[in-house]
Amino acid sequence: MSPRTEKAYCGWTRRFILFHDRRHPAELGEQHVSDFLSHLATEGRVSASTQNQAAAALLFLYREVIGRDLRAFDEVVRARRPVHLPTVLSRAEVAAVLSHLHSALWLMASLLYGGGLRLTECASLRVKDVDVARREIVIRRGKGKKDRVTMLPLALVVPLTEHLAARWSQHQADLRAGLGRVELPEALARKYPEAPVDWGWQWLFAADRHYTDRVTGERRRHHTHQTVLQRAVRRAALDAGLAKHVSCHTLRHSFATHLLEAGYDIRTIQELLGHNDVNTTMIYTHVLNRGGRGVQSPLDHLAAAVPPPQHQLSSYTASPNRIAPTPPQADPGKYMGRPALAQPPPKRKGPR
Repeated sequence: MSPRTEKAYCGWTRRFILFHDRRHPAELGEQHVSDFLSHLATEGRVSASTQNQAAAALLFLYREVIGRDLRAFDEVVRARRPVHLPTVLSRAEVAAVLSHLHSALWLMASLLYGGGLRLTECASLRVKDVDVARREIVIRRGKGKKDRVTMLPLALVVPLTEHLAARWSQHQADLRAGLGRVELPEALARKYPEAPVDWGWQWLFAADRHYTDRVTGERRRHHTHQTVLQRAVRRAALDAGLAKHVSCHTLRHSFATHLLEAGYDIRTIQELLGHNDVNTTMIYTHVLNRGGRGVQSPLDHLAAAVPPPQHQLSSYTASPNRIAPTPPQADPGKYMGRPALAQPPPKRKGPR
């Protein structure tokens, strides 16, 4: 599993042990697991995804570490995750956010929107994963440990080429200083001893400072941390004056939605995003700017054939609390498109 998953599982195991007064998990059972997860939901008020992550950690603890399979474990711990529509920016809003970013952070955010990358996928790009000539980006070991290929926007060819030249100079300076090594996945460093200093394995977006690896003791340069880009994107959205909650993943949502608006096939967008199920991609059809579920209202077709009344917007008041049109005072008969009466009708006398 990834280091982030390992850290999360250890954290939930620690919290589970502390919750039950430091008792060993081998002494606990289904009811203790259920009590802990119920406490998270009722007292901690955690989300369903957080509760499910805790359940996965305890499931791994009992099955893989302790070697015990709790009965009806899945029925006890699983919580239903609510379905939320993603936040999507318009093209003008995306441009406004990007205009408040600079240098490498602007390039990273542009890749999130231009290629539909996830935050971690963008931060962990290697030099060899970018093919400028073919305008392709290869995502290695993405979500679900799957590889996929997405496009490199034409507008980023020149900025990315300049960035690669700057990274090459930085890497050469590290090599002259006796540094320049990077972390490699799995056991590739033992299989290829020279690979950690190879140019192709270097991070595309490297951090400014070096760190010391806890296991090997080597001085390395890690990639730009995800939180650096997260904070920059949020600050850029605030500086752009956007009222929406904008995150790095919002740029990926906007990428998919804008491709759908342009008429691209849903299966093609599914492959670019790396979704297992097309139903996951179909969520973006619900947020198209043509109304609910991407369906055009029949009133729009009617308005094209029958012109609206002549009063237009001048009949509406400027008050935000008033949504009904105000009839014109001079000629009330023309309101709602009816012809004006020459004189009011005579009043009826006697019983109706």
